[in-house]
Amino acid sequence: MTLDFNHRPKLDEQISALIDLGLARERENQVPRNYLGASRLGVACERALQYEYTRTPVDGGREFSGRLLRIFEVGHTLEDLAIRWLKLAGFDLYTRKAQGGQFGFSVAGDRIQGHVDGILNGGPPVLGDFGMAYPAIWEFKTMNDKSWRDTVKQGVAKSKPIYAAQVAIYQAYMEASVPGVAKNPALFTAINKDTQELWFELLPFDGGLAQRMSDRGVRVITATAVGETLPRHTTTPTHMECKFCAWQDRCWSGA
Repeated sequence: MTLDFNHRPKLDEQISALIDLGLARERENQVPRNYLGASRLGVACERALQYEYTRTPVDGGREFSGRLLRIFEVGHTLEDLAIRWLKLAGFDLYTRKAQGGQFGFSVAGDRIQGHVDGILNGGPPVLGDFGMAYPAIWEFKTMNDKSWRDTVKQGVAKSKPIYAAQVAIYQAYMEASVPGVAKNPALFTAINKDTQELWFELLPFDGGLAQRMSDRGVRVITATAVGETLPRHTTTPTHMECKFCAWQDRCWSGA
């Protein structure tokens, strides 16, 4: 991002631009992932996932904007609030291991990794009437009003399949280190960023979905190793998934 002083920006524009520059510099200094993140295995297009895995440069003008980086940071702050609220409600929630660091897993020679938001080891007894059992995966998301209401209406699996896939993978691979998390439903939590309304949904383990996502991860890794480009999710660049893809031009130009 560059500052354009020719049009004499207003005070709010100038300070916002400086903040965005600072966030962009901070992001550039972060060590990039060299693995497939479990949170991304459920994306609709395997070719896009492959571009992400190989850290292929995105199309010009499709880099993370300062506004998007601010949205990420607000999400982290709201997650901290949600943790506090759940503990006040009587949940025994752990977000860090005793020796430090997030709970997570690493498989396929460290090429597929995941880090869970938290592990619930207990909670209000009354929730047992709803099927809540422990230990359980805790997954947190923030959403705008439209997205949040669609999730409430349709449920996570239908409204946000990428999140359902993420949770299933966590339940499958965390079972080895936290026995019981695959047997017990995960607690999915979403906060409406516009209204601060909360949504809680129990997600039973979907072994079939976890296996499909695991197979997808292996497919991306093996195809990349032999120089094979995976197929697109759609047959036209004007499809909604393609229009918002960071690699739309590269993908359809054959580069």
